[in-house]
Parts: sequence; C-alpha cells; structure tokens
Amino acid sequence: MTNNDPFANALSGLNNAERVGHLTHNIAPASNEIGNVLEVLFDRGFIAGFEFTEDGKAGSFEVELRGAINECGPIKPRYSVSADDFERWEKRYLPARDFGALILTTSQGIMSHYEAREAGIGGQVIAYVY
Repeated sequence: MTNNDPFANALSGLNNAERVGHLTHNIAPASNEIGNVLEVLFDRGFIAGFEFTEDGKAGSFEVELRGAINECGPIKPRYSVSADDFERWEKRYLPARDFGALILTTSQGIMSHYEAREAGIGGQVIAYVY
C-alpha cells in the first residue's frame, strides 16, 4: 500500500510514531525537501533532532522524537499564499492561533509561516504541524 509521495509518507510516519510513543523514527527515502522540513520542525521544537544516514541509494533520516507533535501532514494541492494571507490558512489547518505552524516553500527556502511573515514573503503552503 505504498503511494508515490515520499513527503506525505514521511509526515504520516512521524505522526504514527508519535501516536504510539516511539522515541525515534526512520524516514526513507530521504530528500532535500524532507530534510528542510525536519529542520523547521527542529527549530520550532517539535522534534529533538535528526540525522542523515547515507546508504548508497537515497539515504534516510533518523528522527529523534520529543512527543510534541499532536498532528502533522502534507497540504495538497500546494496553495500559493501571500505574506498577509497566513491567518486564513492558520484558521483552516491549525487548531488555535499561535499553536502549531504552517510550513511553506518560498523563494528563500522552506520555512515556517512565522519566519515568512517576519520576512514579508509569501510562498506555497506544503505542510502543517501542531
């Protein structure tokens, strides 16, 4: 029952591992996009850390969980969002104001909507976490 979306698989794997109380989760195959999203999750305090492991193919990420993720998932299709339009998407995907984060891809890389709002840039919403 594998679908062809490694990004969605990575996020649902994190979700499931958190739900059953695992301390670590292995994400394979690895990609730059997944690595950048893990960086945002680490910066916002949702995961304790992660490490890339080379295996001769795509590699994998070993993620250290903190038990801080209630829910996370991809947003499809990827909606374009302007810098002053984040509130609408927060209401749609997050349970409360300033609780959780939207993750978006911008011209300056992948970041949370808090950083994008501060920088005054928009982008495409790719995931949510709270």
